[in-house]
Amino acid sequence: MKRRVSTVRTLKQARAYVLQVRICGIFSDAGVGIPNLWEVVDLPHRQPGEKGWGQKVVAIWRWKNELPAVYPEEIFYGKIPTGHAVLMNMDHLRAEHYPKHYRPLSECSPLAQRIYERLKLDPLTTGSLRKELNMTQRPERNRFDRALQELQVTLNIARRNSLEDENDTWVLFSDQYLDVVQTRTHGSNPAQGG
Repeated sequence: MKRRVSTVRTLKQARAYVLQVRICGIFSDAGVGIPNLWEVVDLPHRQPGEKGWGQKVVAIWRWKNELPAVYPEEIFYGKIPTGHAVLMNMDHLRAEHYPKHYRPLSECSPLAQRIYERLKLDPLTTGSLRKELNMTQRPERNRFDRALQELQVTLNIARRNSLEDENDTWVLFSDQYLDVVQTRTHGSNPAQGG
């Protein structure tokens, strides 16, 4: 039986939706059998002749950043193994997603490891990282994008939760979500410590 979901028109309603469904895609391309914000947001699409994206796309695009920044103890933004962006509640991240999808950095590609090592120094935007690693032109740019996605999917990095960031700014997952990492560490092998 399919759950009845209220219509979403505000940030608070989007928060309630994510908390209710536990994990959801951002736009309708999320596929993989999970709900998505696109299906429940009731705001106007771009009208014929109107410039820009329309209210619906603008709201969803803004909320994907605002939800984890405004409610960091409740909502996580990340990528699932298909590479699609999702929002999920923190209980789902701790209990299901992190234990199932975390992979140690040693299992990641050499380029992903190099990006991670650079992010250990300080947070950087996607553009700054590309520039520092001299990967702004194709095919290097494509390799960089795949490695950055790999680090997100394996839960080694996360987008920083900040309303001040105009562009995606990357931090080590453990720097932003130490409690999630420690829960898994302590849960799987108490002798390891934090």
